[in-house]
Amino acid sequence: MHRLFAALPVPDALATRLVPLSSEIHGARWRKRDHYHVTLCFYGAVSSEIAHELAGALDYVRNPSIELAVSGVGWFGRREPRALYARIAPNDALMDLADRCRKLAQQFRLKLGQDPFLPHITLAYCNQTPLEAVRAWSEDFQIVKSEAVLVDQFHLYESFTGQGRQSRYVAQADYALG
Repeated sequence: MHRLFAALPVPDALATRLVPLSSEIHGARWRKRDHYHVTLCFYGAVSSEIAHELAGALDYVRNPSIELAVSGVGWFGRREPRALYARIAPNDALMDLADRCRKLAQQFRLKLGQDPFLPHITLAYCNQTPLEAVRAWSEDFQIVKSEAVLVDQFHLYESFTGQGRQSRYVAQADYALG
């Protein structure tokens, strides 16, 4: 089985803006720079056959290049924080690409989560992180914004779960935008 997701890479110009957001927060495990991405669709665990077919189908996805810009921060898990993120300002090209990736999942009868697409970059995962600390962090960095950076490709990533360490994400296929 392969744990797959389609995502945009985060260009260095944008990533360098995000690294300073990491701070000492109890229970927060900050992601390394090379883990930054904007997930378009999480496909989950799929067989080798479906992985191969999905990779081929993504080759036919046509979309213009996408401008990524940070527009504040937030967290998932309102009462028990699970993750801290940088919000990506939505735009039509980004939303269309995510929609195309999700439609492919439906075509392959892959079960998707019910949450609406929220463009973001996960910065940290939380474990028993106090809500007050997350609120303070969010207030400190809510004004973080960046200039738009053009992204001209997306990837099909495979996630490899680590034993006691962060997962590894390996791009299995690259797709041009533009």
